[in-house]
Amino acid sequence: MIMTVVIVIMLGASLIFGAVTGQIAQVSQATVSGAKEAVQLLLNICGTICLWSGLLEIMNRSGLAAKIAKLLRPVIKLLFGKYAQDEEACRYIGQNMASNLLGLGSAATPSGLKAAKRLNQLSKQRGESPHAVFLLIIINTASLQLLPTTIAAVRAAEGSAAPYDILPAVWLSSIVSVLVGVTAAKLMRGKK
Repeated sequence: MIMTVVIVIMLGASLIFGAVTGQIAQVSQATVSGAKEAVQLLLNICGTICLWSGLLEIMNRSGLAAKIAKLLRPVIKLLFGKYAQDEEACRYIGQNMASNLLGLGSAATPSGLKAAKRLNQLSKQRGESPHAVFLLIIINTASLQLLPTTIAAVRAAEGSAAPYDILPAVWLSSIVSVLVGVTAAKLMRGKK
């Protein structure tokens, strides 16, 4: 709702200033070209997301995602403790982390939602606060990424000759954001 108001105000201001300065034709032209570029960018990103989501589905069906989740089990145990003992929760958390490592935020969403639902059920059964759900949300949002495929797709769509040359910056920023988020979640555990 708030973004709708902001966008309407911005569009209204553009039209008013365009009319006042006598540049309404340029405002109209910019609106049309901006919409065209937005659609082109959306199609490029959708293509990349479809490709990687399809690859993730193949990984799931072939059992590769389960193997990656198994490799991530020590990290999951370290982060989620007793909740990692639940096979279903651990599998969904592993799939979510594997998707995020590949930079597939959209593909990570279904497994993240299933993991959050399972963790919430487990915390209710134990009569505990849903701290594990909050931790999962932080890890999913900060998302450590080895291959930032969505960002690379945007860079490629905008004409970047080397869309993956941002890897060191992505690795550093995602590592720092995950560490800060997990540390904050661990420090806040048990506080209301």
